[in-house]
Amino acid sequence: MDAEHDRSLQVRERGNEETGSHKYEEEMARLQIELSHLQAWVKTSGARIVIIFEGRDAAGKGGLIKRLTERVSPRVFRVVALPAPTDREKTQMYMQRYVAHLPAGGEIVIFDRSWYNRPGVERVMGFCSVKQARRFLELVPRFEAAIVESGVMLLKYFLTVSEEEQERRFRRRIRDPRRQWKLSPMDLESYRRWWDYSRAYDEMIRMSDSPQAPWWIVPSDSKKRARVNCISHILKSIPYERIKYDKPELGKRQKRPDDFVDDNTARNIVPNVY
Repeated sequence: MDAEHDRSLQVRERGNEETGSHKYEEEMARLQIELSHLQAWVKTSGARIVIIFEGRDAAGKGGLIKRLTERVSPRVFRVVALPAPTDREKTQMYMQRYVAHLPAGGEIVIFDRSWYNRPGVERVMGFCSVKQARRFLELVPRFEAAIVESGVMLLKYFLTVSEEEQERRFRRRIRDPRRQWKLSPMDLESYRRWWDYSRAYDEMIRMSDSPQAPWWIVPSDSKKRARVNCISHILKSIPYERIKYDKPELGKRQKRPDDFVDDNTARNIVPNVY
C-alpha cells in the first residue's frame, strides 16, 4: 500500500512539473514575441540600449541571456562577453575596451559580465588592488551618468543564488559531461571564496547604485522564475511601441525553364541516422 502511495505521489509530482514547464514555455513564448516588437522599435527609432548582467557564478546568467536573445537578430541584440584582457589592453585605460562595444543607433548591447569585473572577480582574485577597485567604484557612477546623458538607456541586473543552490549546480556540472565545460577554475575559486565575493559584491552594489543607473537584483534559485521576471522587467523598463508590420508579398516563383537539365554529378549526402 505504501509503495503504491509513493508511486502515486511520484506520478502527481511529474504531472505538476510538466504543467509548470508548459506554463513556463507559454509565458516565455509570449515574452519573446514582445522582444520581437521591441527589436522592431529599436531598429525603427534608432534607440541605443545597454543591458548589464552580473551575478554569482552559476546564478544562471548564460541561460537568461540565451532565452533573451534566441528569437531575435544578433545584429540588434548584440552579446558582448569579453575574454581576459590582452597585454596591450592591460596598458589601456580600464574602461577603454568596454567603450568600444557601446551601442550605435538601433542596437541593444548585452554585457555578459562588464566593467564590474574590476570590483568583483579582479578584486577578490587579486588581479587589481583594493585601492584600484575602490577608485573604480568612486568613478563609475559618473561614467554611467555620462552614458545615460548621451541618450543610451542603461539597465543593470545582478543575479543572486543561495550557497546551497550554487553548490547543487556546481556538482551537477561535475557529473554531467554536457555541462563540464561550464565549470572553470574561477568558478571553483568563487565557491571557496563565497564570503570574500559577498563583501565585494555588497560594496559594489552599494557604491554603484545611482538614480541614473540603479541595480536590479534578480533572485535566481529558480532559473525559470528568474528568466520570466527579468525579461518582463526589461520589457516594462523600455518605453517601446509596437511597429506595424507590413507583410511582404511572396510573389510568383519563376517557372522551370524548358532547357533546365538536372545535374546528376555524384554528391556526398549526409546519411540518415534518425
